[in-house]
Amino acid sequence: MKDLLIMGNGVHACEMVEIIERWNQNNEYRFLGFVAGKPDENGLMGYPVFGLEDLRGSLRHAALIPDNTFELEVKQEFYGRMISLIDPSCFVSRTAQIGRGVVLFPHCYVGLNAILEDFVFCLSGSIINHDDMIGEGSILASGVRLAGHVKVEREVYLGQACTIKQYITIGEKSIIGTGAVVVKDVDPNSVMAGNPARKLEKKLK
Repeated sequence: MKDLLIMGNGVHACEMVEIIERWNQNNEYRFLGFVAGKPDENGLMGYPVFGLEDLRGSLRHAALIPDNTFELEVKQEFYGRMISLIDPSCFVSRTAQIGRGVVLFPHCYVGLNAILEDFVFCLSGSIINHDDMIGEGSILASGVRLAGHVKVEREVYLGQACTIKQYITIGEKSIIGTGAVVVKDVDPNSVMAGNPARKLEKKLK
């Protein structure tokens, strides 16, 4: 049995514990607890909260599943220990490619030839259709809908229930607002909102 930690201690990390319970039916992994920037003696959900230094020391053997809180550079430091977590209720095409450290919450759909690069974090009920590509470190909130042949570059945030038209590219480190409908390509570092989505001059708070 391999030891396992969730890298993060936010609300989504807590939800991931129950996903692990469903996903780990064969008891391949022993869940040890959470990892934060520093240890927390109060723990979380009855489990210990370790610090990053523990990952470099006494817990250097443990496998890791990241939530959406740590910076991408921190996750990359532990790349070789990362595994992916896919809730059993998800549909993932046999032709899809899933990177390391990917998390799919319940009822997500990943279609034919879709590519999810490392550290993609996808909340419940999102649809990633055929031939989509989701770049490293991107986050999909609940109910995101991507039509076919969409390209999402690295470290993009797709807000809850947004919709992306087919053959659209979302530039890296962009933010797509809640419920936005994107019908044309988005430049890198953009903030988009509305239906149809328009670029905002200032970052969303």
